[in-house]
Amino acid sequence: MGLTGKLVCHGALCKCKYGTTPDKLVVTTQKNHYINDPEGSEKLMATDKETGMPFENKTFGPCKLQPTPGGYKPCQPAITEWTGFYDKVKLDDNGGYPLLEGSEATCAISGAPCVSIIFHGQVGEPSESSFEEADEDVISQVNPVMNPTELNKENPFKGIEAGEHDNSVRGYF
Repeated sequence: MGLTGKLVCHGALCKCKYGTTPDKLVVTTQKNHYINDPEGSEKLMATDKETGMPFENKTFGPCKLQPTPGGYKPCQPAITEWTGFYDKVKLDDNGGYPLLEGSEATCAISGAPCVSIIFHGQVGEPSESSFEEADEDVISQVNPVMNPTELNKENPFKGIEAGEHDNSVRGYF
């Protein structure tokens, strides 16, 4: 299996093709490898070891594979394995391989891959170095209002506080 797509992390949004509601992936099998998370506090890398019920709400809504006279039984995902993971890297912590946005999970109810990742969970956040390293010409074309050379200057309003306002005077507006 090769690298296809972005790495997946804690909070990735998943869906089951037999359910109606997406749910967020919860990483519990390792605590040391973070991605796109400079503080190492939120975005644990997801691996193929996230099995069982590794989801925040532990359901994808009604399960179309479990009909009842009144509708469908509630989904209770039971993930048995993941496919489409990145097999070139293995974590020492849990012996797992990183999940990719194209990875799919097999649920015991369906017996086949039915859970897919609809958002990998990574969110880009600019840091101070992002602005320092930005190409001024490119930034001015992408966003003509923003001037990167002004971003690092001190706020001209720093230290000025608004005074009390007399709200008893009202105009005719």
